[in-house]
Amino acid sequence: MNLFVLFITSIVMASQGNTAKVQGFLQDRLAEKSFITAPILVYMKDTADLTMISEDMSVEEKRKQVYDLLRNTAMHSQASLKSFLDSKNVSYKAFYITNVIAIDSAGASLIDELSARADVRKVSYNPSIKHDDLQPSIEKIIESITTVESSLTYVKADRVWNELGVKGKGIVVAGQDTGVQWDHPALIHQYRGLSDKGTDHNYNWHDSIHANDGGNSCGSNLSSPCDDNQHGSHTMGTIVGSDGGNNQIGIAPEAKWMACRNMDAGVGTPATYIECFEFFLAPYPIGGNAMTDGDTSMAPHVINNSWGCPPSEGCEGDEFVPVLKALEEAGVMVVVSAGNAGSGCGTIEDAPAHNSANVLSVGAMNHQTGQIASFSSRGPSRFDGAIGPGVAAPGVNIRSSVPGSTYAQFGWSGTSMAGPHVAGEVALMWSANPKLIGQVKKTRDLIYKTARAKAASVSCGEDVNAIPNNTFGHGIIDIYEAVKAAQALE
Repeated sequence: MNLFVLFITSIVMASQGNTAKVQGFLQDRLAEKSFITAPILVYMKDTADLTMISEDMSVEEKRKQVYDLLRNTAMHSQASLKSFLDSKNVSYKAFYITNVIAIDSAGASLIDELSARADVRKVSYNPSIKHDDLQPSIEKIIESITTVESSLTYVKADRVWNELGVKGKGIVVAGQDTGVQWDHPALIHQYRGLSDKGTDHNYNWHDSIHANDGGNSCGSNLSSPCDDNQHGSHTMGTIVGSDGGNNQIGIAPEAKWMACRNMDAGVGTPATYIECFEFFLAPYPIGGNAMTDGDTSMAPHVINNSWGCPPSEGCEGDEFVPVLKALEEAGVMVVVSAGNAGSGCGTIEDAPAHNSANVLSVGAMNHQTGQIASFSSRGPSRFDGAIGPGVAAPGVNIRSSVPGSTYAQFGWSGTSMAGPHVAGEVALMWSANPKLIGQVKKTRDLIYKTARAKAASVSCGEDVNAIPNNTFGHGIIDIYEAVKAAQALE
């Protein structure tokens, strides 16, 4: 009898954690016979109260207030857990933009102890998964590279430059992607790190890849921008690219850019994505500390995100919601690609595009036919059931810059190519009317209202003639009308 009691007690003591706090994906990993350790994310229970941010504050004041509230909450609430991890010699990295601690390697017993803690809300998996959809679909040979890219004229960006005199001056865009070739002829003069005094990558570049596990061509912990996949250079080119001649590939050629590498040869994790978002809210020097060295005055105005985090990568729902809310509160526009899982309904399934209320999501259409691209993900969102995407933009046969100081000789296709058109649209709108800077919701509404309405040919739950719909959203972007609407605001 005593032996039986002792046996039962030992089982209880060995499993004191709260399995309800352990993400299903991680529970499945724990159940595998081969399981030894796994990289995990520990989400703290405490969250910063951003409701005290006043609408009367300037954008600069809002950013500083958001940064201070977030990091103070993180430093205070994480102290006990950090001491616990230090006592066990566990390697970890703490974040503030969402109150999370990333642990490189955790066994079952540590996961059990963490889930039992009262200050922990959730424990989830932080796996490294290859992004197959980063490889573009090649559609056709480009015949001319001495003119304005046809997708730019389709959305009337050239009319904004020539008739309204707006090219993005005074606006900083950020790319969270595979990196960027910073000295590419189409990108070097727009890089914020380049000035008359020389080149300074501090506050303008961050590398969230700290180990070269993917065997990428650039290495890790880079102190200057590099692109190990071509994808990041291509997307940035569509936003700002211009070599100063007739070869025009960028929507906002006088805007400046900065970047963060979030993937290792196409392999990203929730932690690398969070790290880049954190850098953009309050950029810090190369090798600096995000919680103590951040400078919100160096934050970009708009962030382009031509990537997605699927459930297989550990993103099952709300992982980025605190991050996205914080950036919106700070007046930073977050543009995301809807995904390439179409043509079925309900294929906006990956974060952050599925977080409909907190992002400006973009579907891809063919500007040569006026039709939606077959691969473009459709709504409703798998996470919140909302209609999506927000709008559609050209994403088929798009020419842009690629590493090697060259231009893609073939058209790239994907929602990754569509999103940058909208990031450039925001840059032009905010350059045209600086009073609109930081007004994320108002800017989104203007983009929606000025888009060319387009009915869907197939219903995804909504009326077939509905606007917005789950194929084109509010319609196809019209940058000329959007910038005129921005200029008309008092």
